[in-house]
Formats: sequence, C-alpha cells, structure tokens
Amino acid sequence: MAELAGKEIINICNGARLGVVGESDLAIDEDSGQVRSIIIPRRGNLISFWAEKQNMIIPWDSVKKIGHEVIIVDLDQTNLNFHRYSL
Repeated sequence: MAELAGKEIINICNGARLGVVGESDLAIDEDSGQVRSIIIPRRGNLISFWAEKQNMIIPWDSVKKIGHEVIIVDLDQTNLNFHRYSL
C-alpha cells in the first residue's frame, strides 16, 4: 500500500481532483486481503466544520489506471456515494 501513498485521485469523467491517497483510507476485504474501496474525507468549508463528517467511497473496480503520480478513476458524478463510514 505504500506505493499508493501521495498519489492524487482524479476522476476521468470530468477531471476533478478528488483527494490524495494518504489523506484517505482503504477498505480491505478481511478474507481475501484485496482492496474493496478508497475512502476519501469530503473537503469541508467553515459551515460544514461543525456538521457530521461525510466521506466519498470509491469502489476499487472504479480504479482504471494507477500511474506514477495519479490514480485515474471512472465515477459518475451524478451518483457519488457520500456517507459516514466507520472502520
């Protein structure tokens, strides 16, 4: 997993910068040891500072390419998965 640290996550659909691995978590399947998803903390503003924290869940099958500096994902921005996630 160390080879993913510091890579920026980019959505190929619209070029949006979603976050950086290292500021995010990985959900790992306990039985197989495979990565299930990348969990990115949602960037907040002053108003949402006191609100309950939400995270974006990127399914691992949405990862299309892992490069030297970025991870390219294919996400439909109209149906993003934001919710609380407890590890």
